[in-house]
Amino acid sequence: MDTIKIEKINQISDLIWDQKYETGIKRHRSPYLYRGLSNSAFNLATTLQRNCKEKKDIMEPVILRNFTKYATIEDPKLGESVWRQMIVGQHHGLPTRLLDWSYSVLVALHFATSGEPLDTMGDHDCAMWRIDIEELNQKLPDRYQKILKNENAHLLTVDMMDKLIPENTDVLQTYDGEMKASALALIEPLSIDQRIVSQYSYFSVIPSQMEHGDDALGIEEFLKTTDNTIKYVIDKSLKWRIRDMLDQMNMNERTVFPGMDGVTKWLARHYYVR
Repeated sequence: MDTIKIEKINQISDLIWDQKYETGIKRHRSPYLYRGLSNSAFNLATTLQRNCKEKKDIMEPVILRNFTKYATIEDPKLGESVWRQMIVGQHHGLPTRLLDWSYSVLVALHFATSGEPLDTMGDHDCAMWRIDIEELNQKLPDRYQKILKNENAHLLTVDMMDKLIPENTDVLQTYDGEMKASALALIEPLSIDQRIVSQYSYFSVIPSQMEHGDDALGIEEFLKTTDNTIKYVIDKSLKWRIRDMLDQMNMNERTVFPGMDGVTKWLARHYYVR
């Protein structure tokens, strides 16, 4: 894992064009996922860990059970898959063990330069994390790698996870036992609404052993064992410049959060007087 400081705007262009040429298909493709954070001091931590801390292992099944009980009227299929419960719940603000990523550099940069009070946006650096899908897949247990190979896929799906760990078993305990703190699954979410599609969203499923109580460094400790992970620390002096560039490129709340809420958030910043 490396940490790279971004201090010049042309370095952002290099990130956007960071693709590999694949000779088999004669096309350029990226093997990376990205996550933007509005403050470089923020740790990679799940909402479940932040919300429940050292009691997360006890509270997680309770949270999912009650979410399913109350939300089944909106999604009758919730009871069929714990992975579906997590994805739908995460999408609507439920504390889960999922961590959001995007296949799009621009989406990650959007989140790195939004989500904080506009009058303090220039007070601190922001960050963007990059992880390598192929590298993390190589750390998976053999049977997970096998299903990816058989399906000619790079990312797991809800259906694949349900095949790997049937619902008649203790799904979370089985997953945690297989992954321990040395691997994690990258999962493609269900396209339950336009927001997930617009954000080019993916999730990492964080094993219980990877996060410990009040310690919010567990995920980063795991990523330090990888070679291709990069934390880009973007200098605070560039944040407004990047933000204005993204808005002109139509990468803003209006497109990332389709609907009236996204429009109003975008307009509030667009007409903000510094």
